[in-house]
Amino acid sequence: MIECTAVALTAADGYELAAKRYVNPQVTQRARLLIAGATGVPQGFYRRFAEFAAEQGFDVLTLDYRGIGDSAPESLVGFNMDYRDWGRYDLAAAVAAHHSESMPLVVVGHSYGGHAIGLLPNHQLISAVYTFATGAGWHGWMPLLERWKAWFMWNVLGPVLTRKYQYLPGRRLGLGEDMPLAVFVQWRRWCSYPNYFFGDRELPDLAQQFAEVKLPFVAANATDDWWALPRSRNAFMTYYRNAPMIGLDIEPKQIGLKQIGHMGYFRPQAQSLWQPALDWLLQHAK
Repeated sequence: MIECTAVALTAADGYELAAKRYVNPQVTQRARLLIAGATGVPQGFYRRFAEFAAEQGFDVLTLDYRGIGDSAPESLVGFNMDYRDWGRYDLAAAVAAHHSESMPLVVVGHSYGGHAIGLLPNHQLISAVYTFATGAGWHGWMPLLERWKAWFMWNVLGPVLTRKYQYLPGRRLGLGEDMPLAVFVQWRRWCSYPNYFFGDRELPDLAQQFAEVKLPFVAANATDDWWALPRSRNAFMTYYRNAPMIGLDIEPKQIGLKQIGHMGYFRPQAQSLWQPALDWLLQHAK
């Protein structure tokens, strides 16, 4: 029986965050696992994966980044933040809280969750990282039709809606949760660069910061994930230049799936992806 308990986290800048911990007290605990979610995706989306991992003896923590889900204020209008805060403050708080001297800590990242590792001030507390769907975000890495959809989102629909609401109405757009305005503004700008935020001249030290990460990685991307195809992954992951990196290309049909896309990795039908990921993390936990 999986026990799920609410956990309150406090980021270094004082922001209060909502998290959940999943444990199976009837099995021997083997490692601690932190799930670093995607942009605008609430922690509840990862519940089934968290429960699956808990059954395998992982002590699992999920969280909602600031401005998202249970960590959102009553209104996003006027809510100020930096998109990097989700990594350097929020995920960092989860790493600090979930780390234990007696048990290794590993991370499963989804999309932004793979970006966030390089933003952490305390990545040294992690033993290994397995990411799904992390890529550079640039429309040029996408198939032609998806390029046009992304262009329309960044240049027409998104600006119109954010001017109207003063935040990004993600729920209306099928992008997960509503998101702070600053997230949309920075996300839009960074997705205009082939190498994502490494192309931003306002962040000249970012490449060196990522080079300091030396954790073993697996970066798994589906060949039908139009937002994060393997070539998009490669464009981003190359900046973890001192991290032992395995790039894994997933063909949906080879694992009995019609499609995976950008979100399907954590849906119940994709459970065949979960056990290999957890096994690899245990092999590299120390």
